[in-house]
Amino acid sequence: MSKVPPKKAGDPETTGHSWDGIEEFNNPLPRWWLWTFYATIIWGLGYTIAYPAWPMINEATAGVLGYSTRNELVEDLARAEAANAEINAKLASVDLASISEDPELTQYATSAGGAVFRTFCAQCHGSGAAGAKGYPNLLDDDWLWGGDIESIHYTISHGIRNEQDFDARYSEMPAFGRDGILDGEQVDQVVNYVMSLSGEPQDSAAAQAGEQVFADNCVACHGEDARGNRDMGAPNLADAIWLYGGDYDALHETVMNARFGVMPPWSQNLSEAEIRAVASYVHQLGGGE
Repeated sequence: MSKVPPKKAGDPETTGHSWDGIEEFNNPLPRWWLWTFYATIIWGLGYTIAYPAWPMINEATAGVLGYSTRNELVEDLARAEAANAEINAKLASVDLASISEDPELTQYATSAGGAVFRTFCAQCHGSGAAGAKGYPNLLDDDWLWGGDIESIHYTISHGIRNEQDFDARYSEMPAFGRDGILDGEQVDQVVNYVMSLSGEPQDSAAAQAGEQVFADNCVACHGEDARGNRDMGAPNLADAIWLYGGDYDALHETVMNARFGVMPPWSQNLSEAEIRAVASYVHQLGGGE
């Protein structure tokens, strides 16, 4: 058992604890430390009075200074909007095709459009705009409704097959199998024929028979050469670029039950300058025409 050393004259009291014979003097804290500690307590109390702090049932205490991070953000946004008001007005008023002729306007539109895209469009089209199954790739030249800047602007403004905008682009492919327009054998035949247009069908004999099924039911929208019709949003079936997949199962599902992708009308959420900016951004990515 450890031996506790004897106290010396003038030693302060100990804390009363002993660790292996070692005791700790009960020395007072330095005054500078105590005053600093007291000051932080006073400062903390003052902060909770001056600024929003204490959570209540519906909201936090507002603070006597009336400070709000939301109001600060609103003010920052207002300042940015005021600073860009002139160039936004110019962007919203010039002819769309002439934006690319103005280097300053092009640089601003591309930068602002990229920010709009990452905020509102990347969720569906991907951060790099390469799309996903059911969401078009904006980097290639396969545009359902046209890839020139005017067409892109219209699509962004009004959307596709939505119920919010009367001017939305609209087309609807019949559910040939589900609605009994084609029987199971005919569906198989036309799927094989479509596969043969850009690759190898599962069944060559069925593909030959499917050519007539295609001519009787599909050329009205997709054209005799199957290269689509942008006025109707009918895709090109001969380029091996597929929105929902080009394998047999995916095409069979498309012919049986049809597809019905929807895009919201962004004119209800974005300003004209923002729509033109994001249209310019998408157009310059490489797929725009």
